[in-house]
Amino acid sequence: MRVFLSLALAMLALSGAPSASAAANAYAMADPMIGTGGGGHTFPGATVPFGMIQLSPDTAMPDFKHAYAWAAGYQYGDHSILGFSETHFSGSGHSDLGDVLLMPGVGKVQWDAGDPDKPGSGYRSAFSHQAEVAQPGYYAVTLATSGVRVELTAGQRVGWHRYMFPKDQDAHVLLDLRPSIYDYPGKMLWARLRVRADGTVTGYRETRGWAPGRQLWFAIRFSQPMTSHQLVNRETDIVYKGFAGPAPDPTGVDAVAGKQLEGTFEFGKLTKPLLVKVAISTVSAANAIANLDTDGRGWDFDARRAEARAAWEQALSAIDVDAPPDIEKSFYTAMYHALISPNLAMDANGEYRGPDHAVHAAKGFAFHSSWSLWDVYRAEMPLLAFIQPPRRIDDFVDSLVAAQQASPFGILPVWAYQGLETWCMIGYHAVPVIANAYMQGFRGFDADAALKAMVASATYAPYGDLGDYMKLGYVPQDHGDESVSKTLEYAFDDWTLARMAQAMGRKDIAKTFFKRAGNWRNVFNPKTGFAQPRLADGKFREPFDPATAGVGSGFTEGNSWQYSWYEPQDIGGLIHELGGDQGLVKKLDEVFDAKINPRVFASLEDVTGLIGWYAHGNEPSHHIAYLYDYAGAPWKTQARLAQIMRTQYAPTPEGRVGNGDLGQMSAWYIFTALGFYPVAPASNQYVIGRPFVRRAVLHLPNGKTFTITTDGLGKDHPYVGSVTLDGKPLARVYLTYAEIMNGGTLHFTMQAQPNRTWGVAPKDRPYSMTAYPLPEERFGSRE
Repeated sequence: MRVFLSLALAMLALSGAPSASAAANAYAMADPMIGTGGGGHTFPGATVPFGMIQLSPDTAMPDFKHAYAWAAGYQYGDHSILGFSETHFSGSGHSDLGDVLLMPGVGKVQWDAGDPDKPGSGYRSAFSHQAEVAQPGYYAVTLATSGVRVELTAGQRVGWHRYMFPKDQDAHVLLDLRPSIYDYPGKMLWARLRVRADGTVTGYRETRGWAPGRQLWFAIRFSQPMTSHQLVNRETDIVYKGFAGPAPDPTGVDAVAGKQLEGTFEFGKLTKPLLVKVAISTVSAANAIANLDTDGRGWDFDARRAEARAAWEQALSAIDVDAPPDIEKSFYTAMYHALISPNLAMDANGEYRGPDHAVHAAKGFAFHSSWSLWDVYRAEMPLLAFIQPPRRIDDFVDSLVAAQQASPFGILPVWAYQGLETWCMIGYHAVPVIANAYMQGFRGFDADAALKAMVASATYAPYGDLGDYMKLGYVPQDHGDESVSKTLEYAFDDWTLARMAQAMGRKDIAKTFFKRAGNWRNVFNPKTGFAQPRLADGKFREPFDPATAGVGSGFTEGNSWQYSWYEPQDIGGLIHELGGDQGLVKKLDEVFDAKINPRVFASLEDVTGLIGWYAHGNEPSHHIAYLYDYAGAPWKTQARLAQIMRTQYAPTPEGRVGNGDLGQMSAWYIFTALGFYPVAPASNQYVIGRPFVRRAVLHLPNGKTFTITTDGLGKDHPYVGSVTLDGKPLARVYLTYAEIMNGGTLHFTMQAQPNRTWGVAPKDRPYSMTAYPLPEERFGSRE
């Protein structure tokens, strides 16, 4: 045994695995409270990496019209807690969920939720942040009104609660199936609640929310027997009272159904903590019980908390960072938020609910959902390729393809959760997610089936004006709004599809989609120097103001100042349209230096974090600062990145200027802090900016390490003086995926003044369709 252990430790050392102390530091630096205030829309509660459960406190679930600030159910500025529910999004711009809301209490049961502005009213409780603890995988708070200490932790499919009640008062737990994040009258379609003969509480609710007809089942068990319980239909005020535990009838007489259900479970005076474990399923109550039996064995809360911590330490320590304290805290918190989604959406037996609302079984993969694809294709998914095992990436691709195969329309997910489609946002951005994975050598999925799914999504004429796009080469504004954004984003998606088809030897498909990748030119007006709405007759719509945003503008959550530079596959072509390098530099300077009235975006909640026209709080701007590299002015990229990092991120609850967007805002921060960014996913190139860390070690999934080191890092040295890769000068302003995965050391020397000679030659700039073809690459297996 000792010999085996020594060999195992030696192998870990050779593989570059992170040390225990580094893992503990990463865990300690991640702060789930960051982003819970303002517009960050993150939650502080307990989850595990990519888990099915996001168990967190809810401070309010207001009416849909006033719900934006509570997209994660929790706002740091609130002073009372409504309860603790099992499902939440991390940083979404729109929302839903908040399922299976539990609230412990003492004394007489309060059935009404109370007023958020009146802490202690109804069953809600006052609380203070001084009584809160938030760590990855663990949350605790003392409810000031009742005196109950609440602790939460989570596993893959089970949420764990531990309640310590005041010893001299009768304890109860209330379950409210009525409230929902982004609520509105009529959202609740139907619910059922039942206490089974063994004391297991099961139920179901169906809502008409972001994904219409969403069904969720649950199973709850308590560590101590109930003394009594009540199940209530608030519409009819019919009350089923059960005394001395559940009714003995196993057929379910001890049950209630309707649209407005509550239950309360009473335990008398308790001298030890009450544990509650909750499992969910999108398939059935039987599956929820099976999930509880499989993933929720025993009653050892501390062991489950330790398992959650171990999962987070392993995930967070994939990158070992040495940086100034604020940077390090923000970095590991960004890592934490980047590792929450996509979420497992499959039961222990492999069953899941598909976009056709039917039940399917995953064969050889774990089905995941919560796909904010308009956001995460940009940096979140490319990041995970460096810090997650290959099987995880393959599972993601398999999940997307399985969803396409089950779709009534035969297309890949657009914005899906719990297996269901919402049709939110534009584009077919599952395509670049799959293409990027393939181009990076992942082969644990059926590439032919994936390519077929990609082509089907890119040619489904009824979706998003694709019929016009395929016929005219652009989306005409007089046939559908958001026409410019659609055209630009479709063109990029097409390019990534072509890249994968080319790598697979499918020249016919590659030819078609490489041609479509140039469609961005069809909405770019060289006379104005902007992307501009175009009509079906071929004319650009007049009058035109690039500042116009909102309904009818032709743009999605932005305007032409933000979207005109979205041609990641062909920045060389954009430079040509603008008359050369200085044309692009001038436009980019105007973007950042503009003096604007933010009220121009008053109707657009997500356009935040403004620096001139640049809006870091929303994804269309995320690549813009890196575009100076393409025009031979990398020192301007470096200066702009310093400005963004300084003004858009802080290690505080209000430290995110925009929604976290299920990891994309965090992935941008991680890449930028390391010194490079994937401007064009599927290019296998990472555009160099500047580092914000003294040292970072990426513990790659292939066992190698890639190290970033920096000399002279500080506010008085904001510019890159020189760069070396494995000790050799690096003249170009990009890295390749292969260079990173092969391991090695990237070293930056920082200085006070710009280096106007490094990275300026055309041959040293990142890839562009127009400038030159990407060199031939080998696509080796990651298996």
